[in-house]
Amino acid sequence: MTYPLADNAYGDDVTLEPTRAGYGRGLRAAGEANPAVVGLCADLTESTQMHLFKEAFPERFIQIGIAEQNLITVASGLAHAGKIPFTSSYAAFSPGRSWEQIKTTVCLNEQPVKIIGSHAGLYTGADGATHQMLEDIALMRVLPHMVVVVPGDSIEAEKATRAIAENGQPSYLRLAREKTPVFSTEESPFEIGKAYVLREGYDVTLIGTGTMTHKLLLVAAKLATEGLNAEVIHAPTIKPLDEATILDSVRKTGRVVTAEEAQIAGGLGGAVAELLGEKLPTPLHRIGMRDHFGESGAQADLFDHFGLSPGKLTPSIKQFIDQTPKYHQGF
Repeated sequence: MTYPLADNAYGDDVTLEPTRAGYGRGLRAAGEANPAVVGLCADLTESTQMHLFKEAFPERFIQIGIAEQNLITVASGLAHAGKIPFTSSYAAFSPGRSWEQIKTTVCLNEQPVKIIGSHAGLYTGADGATHQMLEDIALMRVLPHMVVVVPGDSIEAEKATRAIAENGQPSYLRLAREKTPVFSTEESPFEIGKAYVLREGYDVTLIGTGTMTHKLLLVAAKLATEGLNAEVIHAPTIKPLDEATILDSVRKTGRVVTAEEAQIAGGLGGAVAELLGEKLPTPLHRIGMRDHFGESGAQADLFDHFGLSPGKLTPSIKQFIDQTPKYHQGF
């Protein structure tokens, strides 16, 4: 399937917009399409962009206040009554503070509550380790029945919001605070459970999720100037993981790199390691947070410090390629 990229996806003039902005638009559109959609917020309505839904449908909006555990249990009750509840907070607080309620009242009862974790990852910058939620992908991926989606940009966040509104399952959507590159287009496909090949290659498979995918595109372009052809896969859905697309690529390239702005233990890197370990053992280099909390600092400085900027990703990936022979099934 062809995946159209924005014309300026590789340029210095790439469009920038927070993924949470796409969520706000998507939730309003979901509310317009289905009157069962309701919104609940933990006193962060504008920050999480739920104000767009609140303004359009004030009678379908509930301000819970700073009570994230109650946020989830009320949403579960509304889901049991036939509603499609979206809950919004910072990821540090939900799922960070409300994981037990998500497990027992949402997943155990298979209620289609949509948990939106905004301001996730290093994009909270100066707020520091307490607010830089880096464990959420792992926390949510381990829950039975939970769908986990990490959109790559604001356009995809809007599509993902509308998709989870109709999927009938507990779902987690991970969003960032700051503006990030918009590399997809309105015509780019999005389907829950699908990964997409953005750039074809044969020397290594680079798998990104969320905003890290754009950084991998830049890395692939740089590697191409050095004679290395990297295949770039965008995996916006962590669970269910698109095993077929990943395995097809790995059979061709024989080497894999994952990149995420989260803990690699249990995150995308963990999911891909489990897949390869069970179905196609292949050399794997996981890039992300390695058993380390975040730190306070400017966004660009943090990404560079933790090896997640294109300038740090490129030599790390090139070293992996240089030192790691391709694996071919049957060796």
